[in-house]
Amino acid sequence: MMSETIVGVWGIAGLFLCLALRIPVGLSLLLIGFGGIWVIDDLKTAVATMSAETYGSVSSYSMSVVPLFVLMGNVAGAAGYSQKLYDAAHSWIGRLRGGLSSATILGCAAFAAVSGSSVATAVTIGKVALPQMKRFGYADGLATGSVAAGGTLGILIPPSTGFVLYAILTEESIGKLFIAGIVPGLLLSSLFVAVIALTTFLHPEQGPAGPATSWKEKLIASGNAMPLVSVILVSIGGIYLGVFTPVEAAGVGAAMVTTMAILSRRIGWRDFGPILSETVTMTAMLYLIVIGAYVFGPFLSLTHIPQTLGSGLRDLGLGAYSTLFLIIAGYIILGMFFDGLAMLVVTLPIVFPIITALGFDPIWFGVVAVIVIEMGLITPPVGLNVFVVKAVAADVPMATIFRGVFPFWIAMAACLLLLIAVPQLALFLPNQMSN
Repeated sequence: MMSETIVGVWGIAGLFLCLALRIPVGLSLLLIGFGGIWVIDDLKTAVATMSAETYGSVSSYSMSVVPLFVLMGNVAGAAGYSQKLYDAAHSWIGRLRGGLSSATILGCAAFAAVSGSSVATAVTIGKVALPQMKRFGYADGLATGSVAAGGTLGILIPPSTGFVLYAILTEESIGKLFIAGIVPGLLLSSLFVAVIALTTFLHPEQGPAGPATSWKEKLIASGNAMPLVSVILVSIGGIYLGVFTPVEAAGVGAAMVTTMAILSRRIGWRDFGPILSETVTMTAMLYLIVIGAYVFGPFLSLTHIPQTLGSGLRDLGLGAYSTLFLIIAGYIILGMFFDGLAMLVVTLPIVFPIITALGFDPIWFGVVAVIVIEMGLITPPVGLNVFVVKAVAADVPMATIFRGVFPFWIAMAACLLLLIAVPQLALFLPNQMSN
């Protein structure tokens, strides 16, 4: 009879096979977790675990943040607020070399604060920005690279589905994770803009300067973007000041966006069918991932793999930071082949106990993990955001897009190193919430 650890190794291998075969993440986790518990214990235990965890995981009050933030992002996208955000950024910096690409990054950063999804951010802003950059003669690599990289901000700048999943799986505070992502998100946005500035300084032809705008045009464009900016300030600011819980902030934000969109006639009652359908689909996908994770977690515990790996790493005597860099390297390699959220759900039961045992702050590591997931979104051969941008810019070769995102990948690595060197970049604001 196989030992529990051997069953666990086979289970993890089977899970990666399921993911490689494009079986949905949640179903893969559920299948392997249920089957593994059945093999190690018995069918009765497997059924009891699945039934208890299925109800317990999705009936949690904190899980209601998911459909509310998804709804907020979907309404904002359908109402065309992404165009207003891009226009505002364009009016201020579009006249500079590479200004349209920089405006794309700023537009992505702002829209990320209501969408919580990298794919939604890349698609929504890409549809607005790519035609403009093409019209002004931007190089395909810079144009598509800035959209693909800017889209990754969707899971770093709060609200973030990555932070929500991390918080649920590790029982950390969703509110603190959201606030912890603000400064790293702004830092990464600044590094992306710096990449564009350096690229257009060395190769001016890649990002020609756009037309200048008057102060009147700047003020009008900024005013048009203020409704969505106000939602961002109220919801995220309310969490930081302790006025709202994350769930309440999500409800307030969704209500504000919906009310503004209806009163301004940006969406009609007929538009709510597709919006709600998309919201339910995305919520169901995330709920299924959480259910699968809650069944897969007990299976891993039965295999003793997390404890074995933890003691093995301690026995190597690498030290805390060497172990951390080893874990990050593993994440980067996995990110080349697997979806980021899937990678997070699969690895956290193994990695999180090691990280906490080494003395690293769990909130800080949540930000580190999300940035590494972002890197996977633009890393070949999978690079989900690259494929999303390819769908929007069908005439641009895939190789051109991957070349275009490479400088932004370097910027992500620099942001990650800064975060490791100065943990307070992520922890300062959450620590103020406690005071």
